[in-house]
Amino acid sequence: MKTAYINARLLDGSGQMKVQNGAAVLVEDGRISALGGNIPPDAKTVDLGGRYLLPGLINLHVHLPGSGIPKSSGITPAKVRKLIGNPLTRAVMKKQCENFARMELMSGTTTIRTVGGLEHIDSDIRNKINAGRMLGPRMLVADLAVSVPHGHMAGVLAYEATSPEEARGFVRRIAEHRPDLIKLMITGGVLDATVRGEPGVLRMKPEIVKAACDEAHRLGFMVAAHVESPEGVKVALENGVDSIEHGAKMNPELVRLFKERKAVDICTISPAVPLAALPPSLTHYSELATYNGQIVMDGIIDAAKTCLANGIPVGLGTDTACPFVTHYNMWRELAFFVHYAGVTPAFALYTATLRNAQLVGIDKETGSIETGKSADFMVVDSNPLENLRALASPSMVVIRGREIDQPRVKKYPAVEEQLDRIMEWKSGEKEARARLPLQARAG
Repeated sequence: MKTAYINARLLDGSGQMKVQNGAAVLVEDGRISALGGNIPPDAKTVDLGGRYLLPGLINLHVHLPGSGIPKSSGITPAKVRKLIGNPLTRAVMKKQCENFARMELMSGTTTIRTVGGLEHIDSDIRNKINAGRMLGPRMLVADLAVSVPHGHMAGVLAYEATSPEEARGFVRRIAEHRPDLIKLMITGGVLDATVRGEPGVLRMKPEIVKAACDEAHRLGFMVAAHVESPEGVKVALENGVDSIEHGAKMNPELVRLFKERKAVDICTISPAVPLAALPPSLTHYSELATYNGQIVMDGIIDAAKTCLANGIPVGLGTDTACPFVTHYNMWRELAFFVHYAGVTPAFALYTATLRNAQLVGIDKETGSIETGKSADFMVVDSNPLENLRALASPSMVVIRGREIDQPRVKKYPAVEEQLDRIMEWKSGEKEARARLPLQARAG
């Protein structure tokens, strides 16, 4: 089957991307076989009428078990074990994860990287998609992470390792289902903090981090780590972690360690902004969490800006499904990246496409509009380089050459209303301007 997408305004995903008017993209057997030139007479023709064709977005930090709708109460490890242990409720939870994966695709995100899930449900969904038994995005998965007792997501989305030997054993157990990476929970998170001004407390001992990384690398896996404090970043990098998820306030020693380790920073601003900008009555976070959330937000932004300034690779992810972080709003992460890290919309789009693909080793397959690559792209009605909101409602999504015309996503009005109030948009403006408390703006 050959399909020619003609009369497109092309954004190819490269670092120097500019709008290419009157472009044509020929897709054959799921791959981009030609750009421009003559259209074969046996090809189906899709006239895009001047709409913008660009690579599908790549979200490098996703948790499938959750919608992003804020709730007044969290889920306990005991409840998770009970739900997973019942075949009926486990099937319901898996179906929900499948629906959320499909939602990512319908929103224009053609690749996701899951970094903490329920048992091996994520790898099961990935396998189902790859076998053609389900429509969904390209997936890189970690399945369950490794944490420690009382550590971040312990007993919910992560095993609890009490020793280096146990950590190595958990890595081997995770590897049985052939994930694409291993995830560690090295520090606490905002909701784990018990002291005002001390989020991201180191939970995992250095020897456990090293044992897990050594075993993962021996088995051929890269290691990603949840880290939200400078101490945690230091321990992670000194003991073998490949990607720092979230990040923390930087210093010269951490810059040196990033470079020596050739590690990357995965920036996730999306969950921090509503936590800092919205009252606890809406987020259902405590005043303590709100205060500490501002510290985490400042650290994430400082890490991204410092890494960019020092030539350290930076990728983007949303940390779905934190409160107010849905499976269809990757475009907002790009807008936050522009506003808070000071990059251009073109650089943000490049980061969320080709750069993200490069950071996780799939750039030969996807991430840009190039001959020979998988046909993973979307079509939008207006120029995202002028207003990133154009990415919010694609008129077409193509995954591995399969065309989805007029994709539909059921959005959550209450979430969208609050996020739109946070983000102040003006017609033609190239970035989002967030209305944050004075102390946040001053930072």
